[in-house]
Amino acid sequence: MTQIDKHSPGAFCWIELGTSDQNAAKSFYGALFGWSVNDVPMGPSDFYTMFKLQGRDAGAAYTLRPDQREQGVPPHWMIYVAADSADEAANKASQLGATVLAGPFDVSDVGRMAVLRDPTGAVFSLWQPKRNSGIGIAGVDGALCWADLSTPDPARATEFYSGLFGWKIMAGEKDPSGYLHIVNGEAFIGGIPPAAHRDPNMPAHWLPYFTVSDCDASAAQATGLGARLHLAPMTMEKVGRFAVVADPQGAVFAIFQAARRD
Repeated sequence: MTQIDKHSPGAFCWIELGTSDQNAAKSFYGALFGWSVNDVPMGPSDFYTMFKLQGRDAGAAYTLRPDQREQGVPPHWMIYVAADSADEAANKASQLGATVLAGPFDVSDVGRMAVLRDPTGAVFSLWQPKRNSGIGIAGVDGALCWADLSTPDPARATEFYSGLFGWKIMAGEKDPSGYLHIVNGEAFIGGIPPAAHRDPNMPAHWLPYFTVSDCDASAAQATGLGARLHLAPMTMEKVGRFAVVADPQGAVFAIFQAARRD
């Protein structure tokens, strides 16, 4: 286990589920990942669910607002990226071609955030930490470990994110697949799969990956809990084994089992 007390700018620092059934989501992810929950009141009948692993923050969930449902927003996972200043990053993102969907705005005394749509259509959030820096744990089952950007225009996405966060986005050595790795500082944090491999009817989006010890067992458990597999467990040679899952309400995520290092 790795405890995280601070995220570097440009790191994936938080993961948040917008769902149509918050209580069902708590049961599903608690069973699948061993997440415990802490419900924080947000109003007379609303609450924000904090997911925890070994007592440390691992993510969160909330019920989609009526206006989101009216706009056709489906259950989904939202990736947050750390920024020293949400205002400066949002302004820079706008200059680079993004659309600011919300913010920047304060989240109580916890932090400051903004919601953006990148120039290729993928939505993500910025997080400027105050009292809460975000995810506090890595390297254990149920912890966020990676994120892929599914986009129809990898070149435009590369230009945008490298300009905004200083990410190095590059192909792997001796890798003819076309997959691009995202490197923040010296840390490999995600990737951009080749556009030719994506469903052209699917909107651009970020796909979070969560660590598991046994991909096949976790995929089977997920389906037993009511989830659907978009991609059955498969192996990436010398990397690991992964599957893509839609939870019972339809939010999509991936699970990842790292290959053994001999």
